[in-house]
Amino acid sequence: MELHGSDGKTTTTSLIYSILKRAGYDAYLGGNIGIPLFTKLGEITKESILVLELSSFQLMGMTVSPNISVITNITPNHLNIHKDYNEYIEAKKNIFKYQNENDYLILNYDNEITRNCKKEANSKVIYFSSKEKLDDGFIIDNKVIKECEDGIRKHILDTKDVMLRGEHNFANITAALVATKSLVEQDLAIEAVKEFKAVEHRLEFVREIEGVKWYNDSVSSSPTRTIAGLNSFDEDIVLIAGGYDKNLDYTPLAKPILNKVKKLILLGATSGKIFEAVKNEEEKEGKNIDIYMCDSLKETVNLAKKYARKGEIVLFSPASASFDMFKNFADRGNKFKNLVNNL
Repeated sequence: MELHGSDGKTTTTSLIYSILKRAGYDAYLGGNIGIPLFTKLGEITKESILVLELSSFQLMGMTVSPNISVITNITPNHLNIHKDYNEYIEAKKNIFKYQNENDYLILNYDNEITRNCKKEANSKVIYFSSKEKLDDGFIIDNKVIKECEDGIRKHILDTKDVMLRGEHNFANITAALVATKSLVEQDLAIEAVKEFKAVEHRLEFVREIEGVKWYNDSVSSSPTRTIAGLNSFDEDIVLIAGGYDKNLDYTPLAKPILNKVKKLILLGATSGKIFEAVKNEEEKEGKNIDIYMCDSLKETVNLAKKYARKGEIVLFSPASASFDMFKNFADRGNKFKNLVNNL
């Protein structure tokens, strides 16, 4: 079983692995996550199931495909590795090109490129969608995951019952349920999903202090990922953002910040860019939020503790890389969690 796509791969792969383990399978997690599987060659048998997260450049030379393949989405990425976007797409298609009629290909219906992969597939294709009410496949309809067959829709899981937050994670859950459908009883799969916690540093719940919930989203190193994080909550948000400057445009982040954030706490090299983008949007919309500039992560956490009110969320989602102050996003996220746990 292998999974591919730009965003959502790690969470979906980890969900699939958790579902299989709950069902009692001898499953191994590998590829871009988990441990190097060659260290487990002595343990892996014909009955084992390998759950792999693979990148386009890992797929490029493949001439075999797994029994169950998932493509979460295809958007421009890793174009520094590939000669052009078309080569990137063709590399991804190796995940299903060598399948047969007994195999399964799970595709995101909402992405035009993944939807059209069905035309080249030799295997059984199952779609999932968070936007379309499909007659066949799995859908998210009004925050409820449903299985559809010949237009009949069966309620599978209410997303309010899961620990993961955000529309993108509901899509990841749906993909994992489809991928394990032929292997695991649905009730067991649903139990595993309900207990699944966010992958570390991805909208990861840290703790609740005096009615305020703190989340670590250190993996968000671009505005688009932070926007997804902001859209994952209905509550008012105290946002901590900023970091290393990768020369990204922060204009698209300004409107979501004004719509969702009560207090904005900034640090790092991009703090000025984010500040400027939000100030420009404030002028356009005639709105105002409180913005604070800080010199250290500790200062941001202390300020957030001071200003966050009961029922609000403190979200650490930098929208920037970590290299100005930290080794990597994991180091950054761990330092944030340590500070929060010591409050």
